Amino acid sequence: MDTMGRHVVAELWECDPKLLNDIEQVEKIMVNAAIESGAEVREVVFHKFTPLGVSGVVVISESHLTIHSFPEHGYASIDVYTCGDRIDPKVAADYIARGLRANKQETVQFARGLGKLRVEEQTVEAPTGGTR
Repeated sequence: MDTMGRHVVAELWECDPKLLNDIEQVEKIMVNAAIESGAEVREVVFHKFTPLGVSGVVVISESHLTIHSFPEHGYASIDVYTCGDRIDPKVAADYIARGLRANKQETVQFARGLGKLRVEEQTVEAPTGGTR
């Protein structure tokens, strides 16, 4: 293994505001993203803010997935960090973008554990299935 892990940070824009404010749906999407990527789910903690927004973390054996949603802006910030090279964090990040019906996704991936952070890839894309 050349790195300790990979970390994907994504900005999701033009998401479905109703989904972003639904704690049960956000939690389901995040847990399913972890499972879809092949990760092993350990703990799940989510919080619904008043009047709007959901934040949560899915702790996986390989590290974590987190989200902070802003329904009033149709926006969510997510990050997926996986240790080792067995789990591809981009698979989980793309699953989340599709699940939240994001029409715009900006993603940066970092290699972790090599010393100084360096950006491995940067993409701006509209995930498939992102229409309302």
